[in-house]
Amino acid sequence: MSVRRIGGRIGAEVHGADLAGDLAPEVVSAINAALLEHKALVFRGQHLDDAGQLRFASYFGQLTTAHPTVPSADGQSNILPVDGDEGIRANHWHTDVTFVRTPPKASTLRALVVPPYGGNTLIADSAAAYRDLPGPLRELADRLWAVHTNAYDYAEPKNDKAAEYRRQFVSRRYRTAHPVVRVHPESGERGLFIGGFAQSLVGLGPSESRDLLRILQAYVTRPENLVRISWNPGDLVLFGNRITQHYAPDDYGDQPRLLHRVTVAGDVPVGVDGTPSYAVEGDDAAHYTPTAA
Repeated sequence: MSVRRIGGRIGAEVHGADLAGDLAPEVVSAINAALLEHKALVFRGQHLDDAGQLRFASYFGQLTTAHPTVPSADGQSNILPVDGDEGIRANHWHTDVTFVRTPPKASTLRALVVPPYGGNTLIADSAAAYRDLPGPLRELADRLWAVHTNAYDYAEPKNDKAAEYRRQFVSRRYRTAHPVVRVHPESGERGLFIGGFAQSLVGLGPSESRDLLRILQAYVTRPENLVRISWNPGDLVLFGNRITQHYAPDDYGDQPRLLHRVTVAGDVPVGVDGTPSYAVEGDDAAHYTPTAA
């Protein structure tokens, strides 16, 4: 197995690993080490089926169910279909499911149908963004907490399918306070833990929250902190959900695009002082993240 960097700060392609078969413990360990270093790993031309994707993701921990509120793929409780035709176009920067107390550790995306143009996925390194902050801004970020929620003022859905998906997405309301700077439990890196679900800052008003979140988010999405994944059918991407954000531009018109997502259950985020995240509204989402963390 070899790992080839594809971005200046984030992203690598992994060659020589056949994910269709059983992986030896040392291979899993090497992949996890590469994930900690590069944050996002691309495995080209694997052509896994659903069972293969589930097996691969499970090497890195217990799996979540598909989503806290949105239905799973038919007969597959751990698989979320990301179907552009169904209105699931996540064309905003986010980290998966940060509105619950235990967001996923890692996410896998597998390409089934890709458009002839567009439909890429952008992934950003939130640890590099944190390191880019000027000292005084970094010290401020270390002390801030953000409330993440799945229910806020979304743009008007483009069609009935998108409206139904949005209705399902907000059918159960969650609000969770997370540290703006999260300490990665394995690498010890600090990263900006914000994104599209972070809607307000604890102790600050709406105007100050918007302004500060906008400033911090601008560091995450700097071009040097991004890698762009151009999909081919059969590709699989594994990315660390605890220290990245991602964005799927809605730039492929009415062309079909279908990915399957499987996520690995995560732990409770902690800030630089060791304080853990806490729920503000909603349950602990144990149906989604069945973990003792």
